[in-house]
Amino acid sequence: MGTLMRRRIGMWFGPAGGLVALWPDAAWANEAHAAAGLGAELPLVAVAPFALLLLCIAVLPLAAGHWWEHNRNKGLIAALLSAPIVIHLLAFSGAEGHHALHEKLIEYVSFIALLGALFVISGGIYVKGSLSGTPLVNTGVLGFGAVLANLIGTTGASVLLIRPLLRANAPRQRKAHVVIFFIFVVSNCGGLLTPLGDPPLFLGFLKGVPFEWTLQLWKPWLTVNGALLVIFHVWDLMVLDKEEKDRPGSQLEQVMQHEPLRVTGLLNLVFLAGVVLTILASGRGWLNGGQKWHDPVQAAAMAGLAVVAYVSTPAANRTANKFTFGPIIEVAVLFAGIFITMTPALLILNAWGEGHREVLGLKFGMTHPWQFFWATGTLSSFLDNAPTYMTFAATACGLEQVSTTDSQYLAEFLANGEASARLLAAISCGAVFMGANTYIGNGPNFMVKAIAEENGVPMPGFFGYMSYAIAILIPLFGLVTWLFFV
Repeated sequence: MGTLMRRRIGMWFGPAGGLVALWPDAAWANEAHAAAGLGAELPLVAVAPFALLLLCIAVLPLAAGHWWEHNRNKGLIAALLSAPIVIHLLAFSGAEGHHALHEKLIEYVSFIALLGALFVISGGIYVKGSLSGTPLVNTGVLGFGAVLANLIGTTGASVLLIRPLLRANAPRQRKAHVVIFFIFVVSNCGGLLTPLGDPPLFLGFLKGVPFEWTLQLWKPWLTVNGALLVIFHVWDLMVLDKEEKDRPGSQLEQVMQHEPLRVTGLLNLVFLAGVVLTILASGRGWLNGGQKWHDPVQAAAMAGLAVVAYVSTPAANRTANKFTFGPIIEVAVLFAGIFITMTPALLILNAWGEGHREVLGLKFGMTHPWQFFWATGTLSSFLDNAPTYMTFAATACGLEQVSTTDSQYLAEFLANGEASARLLAAISCGAVFMGANTYIGNGPNFMVKAIAEENGVPMPGFFGYMSYAIAILIPLFGLVTWLFFV
């Protein structure tokens, strides 16, 4: 019941980790019925523009790289593929279509507000000197990011740490793998332990999951992130050793050369804390009598923090960071198209999970934790993990005869015992972990890629990145399935 529950609580995180504002909705029941009807009626061909946009993101950088590198052309493709969806929802889907499109606009604005605020604020924090770009230090940064992601979110940790890591590895020739593992760990898999770590977990918190409940997921968190850090360390050692043999001079000596560290722009840490507090305050109704914040209030608070941070930060800090607005513009342009074109896919998914329709002649028929882990994860790789989480969480509640009409229905679900807890654990892990499978699986992924490319790191394309994910992540997720969800 992803879309339906979002309308009831009026809040969810956007695909890349952006928080959408909360507001009470007295007409939820009627809107829920309408949304279910629209999802049941949409033809599967309505998913085609979304599939084509993913194909463009994957193929055009290779087939027309020079043309594709201009954000204007990305926007043109996104607009052309979004137009049929907009026309269909506005002209042929009645009030339900208008409502669905309006919801996506709200989600997108809030998503960009959060992502943009974190991008601008972190861009003013400059670490003078440098770390050593050795395998041990690189592994340490990734490990630190995996912990930090649970405190300031995967997006916050990503934009804060990626630039110092890139500078540390500047002397190295082969470093795309460093960014890829950074996306795996810091931008995704690290954020499993608290509701602040990743968007779907915060949604679960608002629906009754105790704040500390996600801490019990430390075993799958440690399994995946520990294995990734070990694999990365060995990989990085091999890459550096090969560089030692292929290039003149000692590459290890070059990467170990660094100046003492000194951080400037520390005031921006206060603004980062302000973003986190805004997320908590909007979700819990602080300063508003316990009522959820309206979206414009939350977005304005985020934008205000970003503006104040930008104005108060010395321009020299951003210059030293090689800060430009290019990466955030790229994300904004592409995700505008993604938000619109994925709307039919999410509506169809919700209706299917609720039993209102069949997909390719198949009814929804999952009952075991491992099925929920892989279904949630697979869809979270290409769709937004937050509504996917809510859809399968509500479906799991149906299996246990738990009504989702109560605002804290997941608390009641967990009270049913170990079987319910395993189902929700599987859904949580699938949503968080498998956002790392593609560049679009989670918002920070694309941003980290754009920042790396802006700093001269040649990153693999869409399918190239997926080949890393298939080779490294999928076997790990198979291990997680066997250890925890069978």
